[in-house]
Amino acid sequence: MLDWMTPDLILFALVVVMALSFDFINGFHDTANAIATSVSTRALSPRMAIIIASVLNLVGALTYTGVAKTISKGITDPFQLENGLVVVLAALTGAILWNLITWWYGIPSSSSHALIGGISGAVIGAAGFGQIEWSGFLKIIQALIISPIAAFLIGFIIIKVISYVVANAPYHKTNQRFRYLQILSASWQAFSHGANDAQKTMGIITLAMISGGLLAAENGEITIPLWVKISAAVAMALGTSVGGWRIIKTMGGKIMKIRPISGFSADLTSSVVIMTFTTLALPVSTTHVISSAIMGVGASQKFSAVKWGVAGRIVFTWVVTLPATALLSAASYIVYDVFL
Repeated sequence: MLDWMTPDLILFALVVVMALSFDFINGFHDTANAIATSVSTRALSPRMAIIIASVLNLVGALTYTGVAKTISKGITDPFQLENGLVVVLAALTGAILWNLITWWYGIPSSSSHALIGGISGAVIGAAGFGQIEWSGFLKIIQALIISPIAAFLIGFIIIKVISYVVANAPYHKTNQRFRYLQILSASWQAFSHGANDAQKTMGIITLAMISGGLLAAENGEITIPLWVKISAAVAMALGTSVGGWRIIKTMGGKIMKIRPISGFSADLTSSVVIMTFTTLALPVSTTHVISSAIMGVGASQKFSAVKWGVAGRIVFTWVVTLPATALLSAASYIVYDVFL
């Protein structure tokens, strides 16, 4: 073994591979968030939608770092976390397993919930509940809860306003115009997705670097290394290019029948909500936000337009994701701690 290839460095390299794998899976798992409505209404072809989503996910991921800093220090203190590299590896294992399970069954669960649940469970498994930074953790949980509620209410209002404005316009022309507008709204949605979601992987790699003694704070501030930003952005863009067709099917038609005006309203709503929380440096679930926006838009037009059985199944998955990934990650830590 080369002198510079220490056990900690090898373990860190494994963490980076796992983190970028999670980011890649997040990309194809969450592709539907940005493009499902535009594909459903035929505003964009599947191929063009995925190209747009991939490029703008990349651009969005390189634009912000606030969420990454929140992930790296908001759930636990990385400077006080012992055996931190193994903790992060266990967190990623639990999150990836859950993402793959829900992807296989076509359920739009939250990669954000999976990652946050994974970090929390691995930290608790390694050091107990006392190692959790409860103020930061609860702030993150509040953002995850408030954001979909806001998306539902804003979506409900936006479609009402837009429908009133175009009430007397010819139906065919209205549909055609909103198909064009959906190209813009889907693009913004893809940008906002990258701006929030890719930062979570940047944050967990930074958490691993700090807890493993590979990165120090500068003047009390955590700086996200450039290579971390670029690699996370590229991994998510590549994952997006693969596409998540099972979830696109659920998001694009199983929740409700989507028309161009409702698809535009849902995309606009979710983009506004996601970018608002990104600006506040808070992670949100893009899956939760867009699902709630679609439900809000559908409920405003006709309550029965929303297929509430499917919506209930999605909400149930939201609720169980945090504890499920926490348990998976805690168990992963116990296993890794024996062998690593």
